[in-house]
Amino acid sequence: MTTLHTRRVTTGRLTQQITEARSEGEAVVFVHGNVSSSAFWHSTLTTLPDTYRPLAVDLRGFGGTDPLPVDATRGLRDYADDLAELLAALGIDRAHLVGWSMGGGVVMQYLRDHPAAVRSLTLVSPVSPYGFGGTHGADGTLNSEDGAGSGGGTANPDFVRLLAEGDRGEDSPLSPRSVLTSCYVKPPLRPEREDEYVESMLATRLGDDHYPGDSTPSPAWPGIAPGTRGVLNCMAPTHFRVDDLHLIDPKPPVLWIRGEDDIIVSDTSMFDLAHLGSIGAVPGWDGTPAQPMLAQTRHVLDRYAAAGGAVREVAVADVGHAVHLERPEEFGKALIEVLSA
Repeated sequence: MTTLHTRRVTTGRLTQQITEARSEGEAVVFVHGNVSSSAFWHSTLTTLPDTYRPLAVDLRGFGGTDPLPVDATRGLRDYADDLAELLAALGIDRAHLVGWSMGGGVVMQYLRDHPAAVRSLTLVSPVSPYGFGGTHGADGTLNSEDGAGSGGGTANPDFVRLLAEGDRGEDSPLSPRSVLTSCYVKPPLRPEREDEYVESMLATRLGDDHYPGDSTPSPAWPGIAPGTRGVLNCMAPTHFRVDDLHLIDPKPPVLWIRGEDDIIVSDTSMFDLAHLGSIGAVPGWDGTPAQPMLAQTRHVLDRYAAAGGAVREVAVADVGHAVHLERPEEFGKALIEVLSA
C-alpha cells in the first residue's frame, strides 16, 4: 500500500503544502479546485505506477499553504506563478499537470506561460478558458463590459456563512457537506472520504482577499460585477482569459475529462446566475444568456488541435463534477493514456 507524505515547501513567494507518494519518477502534479484542497487528490495519488512521481499541492489560501492574498487582476497567475516556484524548488523541470475545476484554469495558465515545462495537460471538469460567469457564445463574449454576473458577489452568502461557522452537518442544503454531496458529486453517491473532504472545504480562507473576494455594483443585470481581490474574481472573464493556447509551442497532449451530469461546469450551470435567472431562481432576469462553459472549452481546444496539438475529450455518463472521485478506475485509465502518450 502506498504511503502518502505531507510536507511544506518554502519558495521566494510563499510556503506551500504538498502531499506526495514518492520522490522519484516523472512528476505528475495535481491541482485542486475552489473550496477544496489537495485532500481531494489523495486517493488518486496512490494509484499511479512507480514510474511516476505523483504530488498534489494546496493553493494559496487553501489547505496548509500560506494564506497570501489573491490579486484577481492577474487572473489565475498568482496560483500559476506559485506553482512555477514550487516546481523549481523541487527540482522539477518538466511535469505532467492535472487540474480540477478552478485548478484546470491554473494549469491552463501555467501551460500558456511555460509550454516547454509541461509534458501533458489533463483538465478535469475545468473552468472555462473564458472564466466563470458573465459571458455568452463559444468565443466568450462579455455580457457587459464590466463583467457583470461574475466575481465575488456571485457566491451564495449562506454557503459562505456556513463555511465560516465550520458547519459539518447537512441540515442546510448550503452546508459544505450538502454542497459536496449534491454538487461536487452526483447523488446518491457518498464519497468514501467524505469527512476528510468536508474538513478540506472548511480549511478555505475566507474574506475579500480569499474566498469569495470583493465585488462592485453594476448597472447591468444582475447588478454585481467583479472586484479586484480574491478567488471568484480571479476567474472573472475581465481578469482571466486563456483562449490563445493554440499559439503556444510546443503543444503537449491534452486530456479533457468530465462528468456528463456536472451541474457546476456546464452549459446550464446551477452556479451561473444567468442560467439561474432563466429558470426563475434569480429575480429580475432580463434575458441575459447562460454561459456555455463546455462549448467554450471545446472551442479553445478545437483550435489547439487544429494547430497541431493532440486533444482527447472524455465524457463519463452518470457522473458529476468530480469524475476522479466518482469513477476512479475510468479516470485512472484515461490519465495513464495521456501520461504515456
